[in-house]
Amino acid sequence: MLLKNHSSFILECGTDEAGRGCLAGPVTAAAVILPKDFSNGILNDSKQISEKKRFALKPVIELQAVSFGVAHIFQEEIDNINILNASILAMHKSIDKLEPAPEFIIVDGNKFKCYNSIPHKTIVKGDSKYLSIAAASVLAKTYRDLYMNKIHEEFPMYNWKQNKGYPTKEHRAAIRTYGITKYHRKSFRLLPEQLKLEL
Repeated sequence: MLLKNHSSFILECGTDEAGRGCLAGPVTAAAVILPKDFSNGILNDSKQISEKKRFALKPVIELQAVSFGVAHIFQEEIDNINILNASILAMHKSIDKLEPAPEFIIVDGNKFKCYNSIPHKTIVKGDSKYLSIAAASVLAKTYRDLYMNKIHEEFPMYNWKQNKGYPTKEHRAAIRTYGITKYHRKSFRLLPEQLKLEL
């Protein structure tokens, strides 16, 4: 059973990201403020529910949330500032879109940088403990999946529609065969045997 708020603030937002471990595409974050009376029997950490359920929850969250925001940080910026900083930046940019602004922020994981002096709390496995973080995890995952499906059409040989840019055997085999694309993260170890990627 997921909990409602962590704090006594009414405008508490949960934030989470998707795509941190991927070899291609953006890292995507979402921030969600849910109403105090929100409840949903299906909502959970996005990794614990099926794709079909995630996409069924997406419009429910969007319709019932007090406010939500989603932001992508793309591969060029990930390569420039590293994946941890890019993940936190994506969370900050998703919180930027919240109207009204939150009074308290709960973050999935154990790393965050203070946002606009708003108090925050990092919570390991927060997406399986709090509704607003679970809702953010669902939005981050579904928005990122939709983006990966779109760029799959441009480079179908990598099968991003299926693997979403994660380092599957199939994805790595395609990198070996076809090389890398403009969507690949050049700062990542794209192949297990890679010592230095010839760019």
